[in-house]
Amino acid sequence: MDETEFWEIVDSTREAAEGDPEDQAELLVERLLQFDPDAVLDFARHFEARFNRAYRWDLWGAAWVLLGGASDDAFDNFRCWLIAQGREVFEGALHEPDDLADLLEDFDEEVDGDAEELGYAADEAYEQLTGLETPDLGLARPPLEPAGTAIDFEDDKALADRFPKLWDAFRA
Repeated sequence: MDETEFWEIVDSTREAAEGDPEDQAELLVERLLQFDPDAVLDFARHFEARFNRAYRWDLWGAAWVLLGGASDDAFDNFRCWLIAQGREVFEGALHEPDDLADLLEDFDEEVDGDAEELGYAADEAYEQLTGLETPDLGLARPPLEPAGTAIDFEDDKALADRFPKLWDAFRA
């Protein structure tokens, strides 16, 4: 499975789920069950690589503003949700996290920003196909600390200065 197919699966399941992360996770498992186990592992590698790429202070800061706070677990779930939004939103957020204010059509902090189940979809599909747990994906170990410069999430002024569009749209 190549990157284009990975994003096509993400996009088609999001559209079919009408943006609901729980429904998208269920649809993703169903879709992955149509593939052989090696393709499911390829999907898992694509997902995990992007999940690790998004482990950055600036994205955590954007998540903090969007969600009104984000623990480490909440940021993990946010990164799953960010991948689920598709290539354009994901890559746009990595390029400039403040652009999420423009990239997200609607954002409801009660519903959006949390897609933990999506992070397990490939594992669930692989287990259903093989009866086995997902093996090691052969990727580099995830970083211990987020990339970039740390942000003081308790400093509203620093957050507003770093993420002016998000701050104006979601906190002002």
